[in-house]
Amino acid sequence: MKKILAAAGFTCVCACAVAQDGWKMVEGKIATPWAAKVDPSMPLPEYPRPQMVRGDWKNLNGLWNYAVLPKSEAKPSAYQGKILVPFAIESALSGVGKTVGKDSLLWYATSFDLPKKKNATYLLHFGAVDWRTEVFVNGRSVGIHEGGYDPFSFDITGFITKGKQQLEVKVWDPTDDGPQPRGKQVNRPHGIWYTPVTGIWQTVWVEAVPQTYIAATIQTPDVDNKRLSVTTDVKNLQPGDSIKISAWDGSSVIAETTAAGAAEAKLAIGNPKLWSVKSPFLYDLKIAVVRKGKVVDEVKSYFAMRKSSVKADQHGVLRMMLNDEFVFQLGPLDQGWWPDGLYTAPTDEALLFDIVKTKEMGFNLIRKHVKTEPARWYRYCDSVGMLVWQDMPSGDLGARWNSRPGYEGGNEMDRTPESEKIYRTEWNAIMESLHNFPSIVVWTPFNEAWGQFKTIEITEWTKQKDPSRLVNSASGGNFYVTGDIMDLHNYPAPAMPKVDLFGAKQALVLGEFGGLGLPLEGHTWQGKNNWGYQSFKDADTMYMKYAEFIEALQPLIRKGLSAAVYTQTTDVEVETNGLMTYDRKVIKMPAEKLNAIHSKLYSKKIGVVKE
Repeated sequence: MKKILAAAGFTCVCACAVAQDGWKMVEGKIATPWAAKVDPSMPLPEYPRPQMVRGDWKNLNGLWNYAVLPKSEAKPSAYQGKILVPFAIESALSGVGKTVGKDSLLWYATSFDLPKKKNATYLLHFGAVDWRTEVFVNGRSVGIHEGGYDPFSFDITGFITKGKQQLEVKVWDPTDDGPQPRGKQVNRPHGIWYTPVTGIWQTVWVEAVPQTYIAATIQTPDVDNKRLSVTTDVKNLQPGDSIKISAWDGSSVIAETTAAGAAEAKLAIGNPKLWSVKSPFLYDLKIAVVRKGKVVDEVKSYFAMRKSSVKADQHGVLRMMLNDEFVFQLGPLDQGWWPDGLYTAPTDEALLFDIVKTKEMGFNLIRKHVKTEPARWYRYCDSVGMLVWQDMPSGDLGARWNSRPGYEGGNEMDRTPESEKIYRTEWNAIMESLHNFPSIVVWTPFNEAWGQFKTIEITEWTKQKDPSRLVNSASGGNFYVTGDIMDLHNYPAPAMPKVDLFGAKQALVLGEFGGLGLPLEGHTWQGKNNWGYQSFKDADTMYMKYAEFIEALQPLIRKGLSAAVYTQTTDVEVETNGLMTYDRKVIKMPAEKLNAIHSKLYSKKIGVVKE
């Protein structure tokens, strides 16, 4: 754990309250301790893509020009000030703190030098931009991307000129006035709904690659057959080129193969070291394009051997399994919001902090709630042994309801063809971009019937796209016999789905419970009107209720409960039901006390169904 923290640490202590080149943090809201460590000349400087590493790259984060204009206007004739990329314009760390809305466009502008490499292809990468993005290089449009939660790239080789390159980015984001995925963002924040996030919110970077280069890989472990499947997407592959793939345990090569062209390759992993919560072992992986005996392009990656499945235990009760063993999964609902950066952690150290603290509390699971994270966040989960349930960000909550036979008193929504296409495109892109992270063991297409539609079709499509993971079709939403999991939400006390509902064909989980609130003066988003699902005045009383809830999970596990998700990791805006305050400065209940009571739930004895 200490090694991971040291690797992630970023110790620049440039005070964010001090103006630099026209930038300072917007005042008036609470902030995390890491806000003071943000360096406006290069925020979040770390390499952004740990699953496909090359050396020739340049981080473009920093102070850019910005302007907010009506949609009817052309490009800005002049910019209105500086914005700190990659923090959304509404955030304090952006230095702006403005809203944009559906009737306006957000414009960015900067210039950059290219990494020096002979005969290079230049790729411009965006970690995430919310929502519709058009990119211009040296005055010419290089492409348009729609989607707020997936990374995307453009080949800008044909657009470059001598000297500095001029980059402009145009963004339109209607927040909850449009059908697109937007998670918990609303134009009028209240209750469980939060401040809009418009524009760039993850790292922007440029990379120099060869003319023939590896664009993506799909790495899937097969524990039963002791092998790893690797599919490689190579651009400009030539006849006779081959793909050399090698797996490493430290400095030792444990498996190696060569595939003709971009065909699927399978590496035999003898005596595999299985990835688990207690032993999150990661193998290194090297993938190279070879032409006439010479390496044309090579990327470094990693993988883990782990299996996520549902099967019956010795009593015939369906359980969620990790490597064919029942491991009760317990963790917080994690919104991934920050008072200073909104969607974006102030520093890489802050990004890691929530994961490490969750582990110290004795949890083994994080449900990433209607949001995605930068790739480095999943890398840290892989490294520390944290299971992840990944939600699809919700959207189009205003679609029409229509009754669907077979639901338990529930309905589905009728989305327009445009809305459905947007959903499918984004969910597909999210699954592809996150596929290689072994910590993710569950995909969740829908949450609480928020925009839920064509549930069976979407679930089966998700499962077909990635059979290596479980699918939780609708967490707390309309139940149906599809997917691997039936997921109940119940506040505040624990409960579980009916054991015999639909013939017990799915694993049973408690996807949300708890929500115990404790507002702490000086650490809240606003001075009053903060709330939790059940509020308390002191931490000791809240802990007693929490411990009562954890104790109540034991008989539910015996009956067949496979997992439970507590709401939530931190306070978020007016919600004060976090295990930590929104600014991360106060842990409301001591981590060691939580760890002690949580550890009882992992006992093998609890999982026995009494005869």
